[in-house]
Amino acid sequence: MQKKIEFGIVGGGWRAEFFLRIAKMLPEKFRVAAMMVRNPEKGAAIESAWGVKTFSNLDDFIKKSGHSFVVLSVPSDVAGKLTIDLANRRIPVLMETPPARDVSGLTSLFNAVGASAKVQVAEQYAFQPMHAARLNLIKSGKLGKISQAQVSVTHDYHGISLMRRFLDIGFDDATIHGFSFKAPVVAGPGRNGAPEKETINMSGHSIAYLEFDGKLGVYDFSFDQYFSWIRAPRVLVRGERGETNNTKISYLEDFKTPVQTEFLRQEAGQDGNLEGLYLKGILAGSEWAYKNPFVPGRLSDDEIAIATCLEKMEAYVDRGIDFYSLAEASQDTYLGIMMNRAISSGERVRTEKQVWS
Repeated sequence: MQKKIEFGIVGGGWRAEFFLRIAKMLPEKFRVAAMMVRNPEKGAAIESAWGVKTFSNLDDFIKKSGHSFVVLSVPSDVAGKLTIDLANRRIPVLMETPPARDVSGLTSLFNAVGASAKVQVAEQYAFQPMHAARLNLIKSGKLGKISQAQVSVTHDYHGISLMRRFLDIGFDDATIHGFSFKAPVVAGPGRNGAPEKETINMSGHSIAYLEFDGKLGVYDFSFDQYFSWIRAPRVLVRGERGETNNTKISYLEDFKTPVQTEFLRQEAGQDGNLEGLYLKGILAGSEWAYKNPFVPGRLSDDEIAIATCLEKMEAYVDRGIDFYSLAEASQDTYLGIMMNRAISSGERVRTEKQVWS
């Protein structure tokens, strides 16, 4: 029987609630041992709402709560110092993204923590079911060697992290050029729910081309895509033997036999099905491209991905299996910084090797 994963959380904001919800919906798998929230009133509200013990200082949080690792869910301007403090105490840390906001901050943090500290970063997008299905399709070899990935899913380092995984790129340097523009769009829902009235916003849109050695990444994103009802995410991954375009899959069985299929979500609880309400997995034709490991939990795709990070963090603590290291997170953040520099300047920018690579 798999042991329950017990972890602590530093921080009590919007993102921390994802971890609390996951533990509440999957109590047989996860437990929040305690939280550190500096504001005592906010801590009391969390205790009342979630039944989790809170502490207002780090020493008490560490001494009086048992956990395998700590989730650091705080702004990046304080995350670095806390990570260094926890690493010096030999406490494994799962950081939120990004690890720092600028290149000097990334370099300072990596030099201070080094490769020996137990630090991973909670970059969840590659573990969202549809992206995980795409990555499994790529690993199957059906598309052949991948040469191009167009990602219109999420911003900056998040989008870069997906792009690098689709292209199977390590710490390769890139030549980057891009541009941005604004266009009107009806505002959609936000973190606090649906809009109360119709509002027209000027939506910023960025497009960039990242040229690696023989591979091309295309970044295409508007912030409205996160919650918008009318701005959908898009992904195109192309290889020598096929491609996947959003949910469509096309590949060659042999040079004269084309195959076309698609990713199909398999959900419980629809129509007369009484198994529950959850994602079973994603089929690609007759094969499972992805199976949800948290059945029958009623989790959103993003919560499934974050729960996957928690499971992988426990494996990292126990067996040292990296899933998204500080070096990887630093590289994606660095590429995002350089991409924004190219977009704002209108000039081609060439990346350089950094200390983490």
